[in-house]
Amino acid sequence: MATNFDRLSAAQIAAGVANGDFTATEVARAALDAVDARDGEVKAFLQVSADLALEAAEATDRARAAGEKLGPLAGVPVAFKDNMHLVGTRTTCASKMLANYESTFTATCVQRMLDAGATPVGKTNMDEFAFGSSTESSAFHPTANPWDTERVPGGSSGGSAAAVAAGEVTVSLGSDTGGSIRQPASLCGVVGMKPTYGAVSRYGVVAFGSSLDQVGPFGRSVEDVALAMNALVAGGRDPWDSTSQPCEADFLAHLNDPVEGRRVGVVPALMEAAGLTDEVCDAVAAAGRALQDQGAELVEVDLPNIASA
Repeated sequence: MATNFDRLSAAQIAAGVANGDFTATEVARAALDAVDARDGEVKAFLQVSADLALEAAEATDRARAAGEKLGPLAGVPVAFKDNMHLVGTRTTCASKMLANYESTFTATCVQRMLDAGATPVGKTNMDEFAFGSSTESSAFHPTANPWDTERVPGGSSGGSAAAVAAGEVTVSLGSDTGGSIRQPASLCGVVGMKPTYGAVSRYGVVAFGSSLDQVGPFGRSVEDVALAMNALVAGGRDPWDSTSQPCEADFLAHLNDPVEGRRVGVVPALMEAAGLTDEVCDAVAAAGRALQDQGAELVEVDLPNIASA
């Protein structure tokens, strides 16, 4: 029976590869086939690194055959926002000024994903130099929202969010300065996380605003994002990034903790923003009720300078 790899979580893929249920090469080929089949409409990718993907997958399969311990992301298809260097690919930041720029080194965040066993499928589209919030300002082409290709996926990491939402890859990396992971994750219906500043190395990531930039993962579940975060912080502080800090957290440790007794802040002023649709208001209210039903306490928070922000 054929396996629908695009429906498996990162943990399921890594376990399946480790157990011999399927090979990393099979998963890689399935991801590349998914890109071929779906990306004509979605246009999440700027470059597909098929050779790198198959080389990495074959190396994972050889390691398993040799009895070596595999990484926590063994065989998991991953894509990287095109402001992150990866040897063997171009790093264009979605700008024609860098259309032919070949990466001469690999970003620390990318390398840590590879060290965890991930399979690099390619580089994803973005707003040019990350200036934008819809992935329409890419110099090459806009990216569409996989759920409705007449709509935008958000930005600036829209290609990374769309690639996960379309089932082309299991996990992807984006960067967030003022919402560039969180907003496209929301628009594409996936999980996205902007980590605490300094938790993830910025070395090898083309800067937008260095005092705010942070790399983080997209996934279809919180568990997948937690797995990716563990890979990103593994190895501790990066000496090549002066803002990097050691992060001792195990992001998988509290996935099943209850929300009972926790306090959740709600900002009423944000629910009165001009242009906010009824659908968004209803969704936020429903989320609040769901948290309350599980024992959380909702607390209204006043932000007196919200208009200035």
